[in-house]
Amino acid sequence: MGAASKILKSKLNEHFTDGLWTYKRNGDSFSAFYLMKSSLFALFFLLIGNDLNATQRPDSFADLAERLSPAVVNISTATLIDGGNDFDLPQFPKGSPFEEFFKEFNQRPGAQRAQSLGSGFITDASGIVVTNNHVIENADEITVILADETEFKAEIVGRDPKTDIAVLRISPKGKELVSVAFGNSDYLRVGDWVMAIGNPFGLGGTVTAGIVSARGRDIGSGPYDDFIQTDASINRGNSGGPLFDLEGNVIGINTAIFSQSGGSVGIGFAIASNLAKDTVDQLVKYGRTRRGWLGVFIQEVTEDIADSLGLDDVAGALVSAVTPGGPAEKAGLEPGDTIISFDDKKIDSVKDLPRIVAETPVDKKVSVNIIREGKKMSIDVTLGELEQAEQSGVLKSGPSEDEPIVIGSLGIALADINPNIIEKYNLDEDESGVIIVDVFEGGAAFDMNIREGHIIRRIGQRKAETVETVVSEVERQLEADRGGVLMLIEADGRNRFVQLPFASR
Repeated sequence: MGAASKILKSKLNEHFTDGLWTYKRNGDSFSAFYLMKSSLFALFFLLIGNDLNATQRPDSFADLAERLSPAVVNISTATLIDGGNDFDLPQFPKGSPFEEFFKEFNQRPGAQRAQSLGSGFITDASGIVVTNNHVIENADEITVILADETEFKAEIVGRDPKTDIAVLRISPKGKELVSVAFGNSDYLRVGDWVMAIGNPFGLGGTVTAGIVSARGRDIGSGPYDDFIQTDASINRGNSGGPLFDLEGNVIGINTAIFSQSGGSVGIGFAIASNLAKDTVDQLVKYGRTRRGWLGVFIQEVTEDIADSLGLDDVAGALVSAVTPGGPAEKAGLEPGDTIISFDDKKIDSVKDLPRIVAETPVDKKVSVNIIREGKKMSIDVTLGELEQAEQSGVLKSGPSEDEPIVIGSLGIALADINPNIIEKYNLDEDESGVIIVDVFEGGAAFDMNIREGHIIRRIGQRKAETVETVVSEVERQLEADRGGVLMLIEADGRNRFVQLPFASR
């Protein structure tokens, strides 16, 4: 209770009320609803509300930093570069603050030595250290340096380029190590306080603090992007270091920043702990990842596709093909199915499904909810292992090149012209562009005498080079609330412009 509230305590004891009061939080502010006789009690509540709000902001991070810093390590790697050969330096994620100063030293004829610096943290007192994969990639020698400057040589337990996570092991040799644990990143809320500890610019243990700016960021660094965005200062050398919540749990691994200068501008990204923990556990147990595998090729559900399939929402993942002999085919999933939930987890967009499937244990039997021909269905699928499928080569064959893209608002299905299309429609060998492979009876295109085999030469003011070009132009015209789109259609060697109206919504 704050000082102002204490002053009122004795006065409140002198007043009587037979009313009731309730308190609830609205966003970041507090409000009270009450039925009482004493107006002084209302003032008391407001002061209490202010005190409660204040307790959410820590007076200091000092105690937290003092407790956690011993578990955060600096990581130094050395790579011997043959001066006579071209050497590929590690490929860092775009925007990474961790193109970590490759310093040349110990010059020798025909060879040179490069050193990089990063961060990490101890998750098991036996000597398990977690960092980013790009910190130790291509390293010939890895040194882990504790907060008290004690150094240990480290070996790689396992690494995963897809999530940019690596696990190292050191032998503490009787030294007692301090470890930290992963927290549940699903509990994070935008606006929560967080604290980062790391090795920016090689300066050693450095503490910065900020808030969670956003969750679930996809920055295009890999197939399973699930980043926490924070304004806690992150710079070169923080790579692989932990992002803590106020309970001292690791809720993220600092990995990348958005910056035009290379320095912190308050937009940093950390791998969410729930994704990281699963990967770390697999690397420790197996030395590699073992991800769930469904065996489908998917695409985004656009407004046009939702229209053509009769979907109520523009959400989910549309199955464009299934892998022969894969788990999905064995369970009965088919092209055209729209996956709306997987293992009781809602699929809002196409990027959700690969991550959720990958996080699901191999051989687990899960329920997949789909929409097929306008009807909701549930299919049980027993997952396979992604890594085994990759090694066997079954993933090399994706959807057919002839797989059509349906534009429901125009009543047509399109495909890029390729050798198979050329053979099927007896086109010139050098033909290219976009061809209509299906026209839905009763639609605008059908009524305007547009048929299968007709070629789209232009869409609006653009040359129709690919199906993607056509789709993007259609979406642009729809967003502009246009009634239709102008197309240049070639049929039987003759071109004609057609103003094709959009189907009513």
